Amino acid sequence: MLTRSDSPHFLELKRKIEDRSAVVAVCGLGYVGLPLVRAIAARGYSVIGFDVDAKKVARLNGGESYIRHISSATISQLVATKQFEATDDFRRICEADVISICVPTPLNKNRDPDLSYVVATTKSVATHAKPGQLIVLESTTYPGTTIEVVGAHLAQNGLHSSSDIFLAFSPEREDPGNTDYETAAIPKVVGGDGREALELATLFYGRVVRDVVPVSTPSTAEAVKLMENIFRAVNIALVNELKIIFSKMGVDIWEVIEAAKTKPFGYMPFYPGPGLGGHCIPIDPFYLTWKAREYEISTRLIELAGEINTAMPGYVVGRLAEELDLRFRKGLNGARILLIGLAYKRNVDDVRESPALKLMELLGRRGAKIEYYDPFVLEIPATREYPEFECRKATTFEPSNIAAFDAAIIATDHDVVNYGTLVDHSKLVVDTRNICRRQGIISDKVVAA
Repeated sequence: MLTRSDSPHFLELKRKIEDRSAVVAVCGLGYVGLPLVRAIAARGYSVIGFDVDAKKVARLNGGESYIRHISSATISQLVATKQFEATDDFRRICEADVISICVPTPLNKNRDPDLSYVVATTKSVATHAKPGQLIVLESTTYPGTTIEVVGAHLAQNGLHSSSDIFLAFSPEREDPGNTDYETAAIPKVVGGDGREALELATLFYGRVVRDVVPVSTPSTAEAVKLMENIFRAVNIALVNELKIIFSKMGVDIWEVIEAAKTKPFGYMPFYPGPGLGGHCIPIDPFYLTWKAREYEISTRLIELAGEINTAMPGYVVGRLAEELDLRFRKGLNGARILLIGLAYKRNVDDVRESPALKLMELLGRRGAKIEYYDPFVLEIPATREYPEFECRKATTFEPSNIAAFDAAIIATDHDVVNYGTLVDHSKLVVDTRNICRRQGIISDKVVAA
């Protein structure tokens, strides 16, 4: 009697992965999928990228990148050497041996998980998949999704995990703009549905990244990613709350953090800000809170952290209003405000869940007239939450233009911005990132928030 590991599908896929003749499909060519394409192709595999956005597909096939930290030169070379091509035709899924699903997992208006992208992509894959493929979900989600959602939809098309296809979960761990930790340098956690799926997934990712961390099940791997981001969300909420408390006491939170991190054990520095951004930290914790309700468990600490972090843009607007009133006897209604930085973090062009967009919304509600400057975001892209801001363009960073505003808010501390010029020509600067002090710019015009 043949064992599962002796099956022709297993042995053939293992051989293809080992000799790099396996064709890899990456579904979703955004901030996770495109870096993964680069990493896989760099290891000698042929990659087909799938995306429903025909404009993205055309740009990639033309050798153009739309993500700042992935150069067009890299994409152009991969296309020219035929290591990579993009398509919106999911019928070509049948050409692949390994399939990675890297699509968004946002929240809906009720802050419940929205798995519509995962479900739609899985259905497209299931329609054209074939026995013997390794299918890996990389999108962050709650424990159980890989088997309960992806596996179930595949089974509806006659492709059963552990008998027809190999199913696994391996969470993305991208940190856009971090040149020290590109995709291949970040350890890859892998959980397979069964020993064979785990072996194949570990073998494949072991050819792509430096280190692979196998875990017992897909649910464990799903939980690992949630734990990582919940850990960050809770600790950022803690320092955000301490920022407010210490400010009332006349104590500088940034000085406290710098002194506290000199302790060589038992402490890890986290930093306050105007709110949380990016696709992970503001969203992922709520995937667990939603799933926990199924088990009648209250996630009080996680939800409280979410409330604190969500309230930070409002705190910044309040501090700005206080300073305008105290210094100039001026209200927000009618005030001209310059927002410095629109991306959710420094040195990237990614505006997903950016607190700067929330600041724009809150200031607009108070009657302020807002413009923004971001050297990496020259025009605001389409977002689910703020469609009214789409296509708004960045203003200039000329001294005369800066001087025309009543105040500036530093929401994102890009390295390339000249903060000395900003302070010199502004009437008031609300610094949410402590960048002015970090650069040695001391002025009565600058207030922390």
